[in-house]
Amino acid sequence: MRRSGLLHAELNRLIAAMGHTDTLVIADVGLPVPPGVTCIDLAVLPGIPSFAQVFDAIHAELAVEAVTFASEIHQHNPALVRLSDQLKSEGTTVEETSHESFKQRCAQARAVVRTGETAPYANVILHAGVTF
Repeated sequence: MRRSGLLHAELNRLIAAMGHTDTLVIADVGLPVPPGVTCIDLAVLPGIPSFAQVFDAIHAELAVEAVTFASEIHQHNPALVRLSDQLKSEGTTVEETSHESFKQRCAQARAVVRTGETAPYANVILHAGVTF
């Protein structure tokens, strides 16, 4: 048993197997998962776990060089706008695209991690970086 950090075995295996530029999606409860893409479904109840909880846990374990958000966050999700600004200030490359394009890009992800989040457009694509 791990003493600290991410406890979810499947998430740990996924993060350990990711290579530079591989992508991982953290999704709200409503984002469609493309056929053939692994879905790690963490949703228990509406809002549980939250996008923020899952993002923080994964971000602490995965080297992230870039993120992609749907541009609709500016009209519908101020919390993700704040997260985007925070990541930019930390030196992470932040990209935005339309929600339709975002959904298409999910087809190339190693996996989609589904949260219980119900806030609109609470989705992000994490682009793996390197630790050296």
